[in-house]
Amino acid sequence: MKRYSAFAVAREALRNHTGWERAWASPEPKKKYDVIIVGAGGHGLATAYYLGKNFGITNVAVLEKGWLGGGNTGRNTTIIRSNYLQDPSAAIYEKARSLYETLSQDLNYNIMFSPRGVMMLAQTQAEVRGYERTAHANALQGVKTEYIGPERVKQLVPIINIDGPRYPVLGAIWQARAGTARHDAVAWGYARACSDMGMHIIQKCEVTGVEQSGGKVTGVNTTRGTIGCDKLGVVVAGHSGHLADMAGFRLPIESVSLQALVSEPIKPCMDVVVMANTVHGYMSQSDKGEMVIGGGTDGYNNYTQRGAFHHIEETVRALVETFPMVARLKMLRQWGGIVDVTGDRSPILSKTPVDGMFVNCGWGTGGFKAIPGSGWGFAELMAKGHSPLTEAYGLNRFYEGRFIDESVAAGVAH
Repeated sequence: MKRYSAFAVAREALRNHTGWERAWASPEPKKKYDVIIVGAGGHGLATAYYLGKNFGITNVAVLEKGWLGGGNTGRNTTIIRSNYLQDPSAAIYEKARSLYETLSQDLNYNIMFSPRGVMMLAQTQAEVRGYERTAHANALQGVKTEYIGPERVKQLVPIINIDGPRYPVLGAIWQARAGTARHDAVAWGYARACSDMGMHIIQKCEVTGVEQSGGKVTGVNTTRGTIGCDKLGVVVAGHSGHLADMAGFRLPIESVSLQALVSEPIKPCMDVVVMANTVHGYMSQSDKGEMVIGGGTDGYNNYTQRGAFHHIEETVRALVETFPMVARLKMLRQWGGIVDVTGDRSPILSKTPVDGMFVNCGWGTGGFKAIPGSGWGFAELMAKGHSPLTEAYGLNRFYEGRFIDESVAAGVAH
């Protein structure tokens, strides 16, 4: 596959852009692969990429029932950070953040990573204590964060109102090397790199059953026929429970919708990401000028990917006090994503009761930020049977009582 470069752009400009290749191939499925990954979102594609890059396993198929990146990868608010409280969380999220910094170069694809910084506002005394604790934990973990006062918050975000009558800004935890990336580009870049290694990305191919023999996975039934495999990785976010049911076991997750919206484009006014967890909202400004706004998950289990008026009202009302300018904006569009949430708000990267079958799920509403680290660790788990990054995230932690509680450090479950 030809590399992208400034010279390639100049060359194609001279010949009316007739020489560009397809970013990834669309082959017919083979009868059998060494590894099948179900789910062509960011986590699934990253897993396939690191299987090939780190372990030389390239006889891989990535199956997607819809279109590549059409699930949560294309429906999130693009936030990347690693300032989590628990050690296993900080390890995998910091691995992801560090990989994001050079991902454009690694994939030869511009993912538009922007280390603009992420701050999480402390608007109650409980949050002040919690974020100071997290900052101390991050220092021990080697994650660069700091707790800052309200004056520094105002300096970094001039449009913010730090003297709100209900919830004044008392400070914030600030991670300067956190930021955002273009979510679609992350999926496209990984897909292009996987295809270049000879892997098959098969879209419009829904898995309808899991084939087993003697307690070991042997393949999957799909809408395009039965496809054999030696190992199977399930990376389908909110639909993980359905795939587990096909294989004969259950997962401790719930599926809910997370909604977000963007405003009409406006002139640049905020060059950092701000999360206001007390009032339950977060906001950043995209490169196109839209204010990207999100909040919490729906209060009931569902599989909808549409927006709802009650969430517009709840989320925007919460942000108006802290960002008065929000009241003057018009909404451009709204959407939802199906997220899978565990009881301790931490993911599952684990072997399953079916030999040769692995599951990567439970990322809740914070999966985008973890894509490279998740793919790195899950690929190692599938290739070698264990990984330091995923060791704490096994299914056995739920019956052993080894919870990784990130319900506070995750803020608005993000």
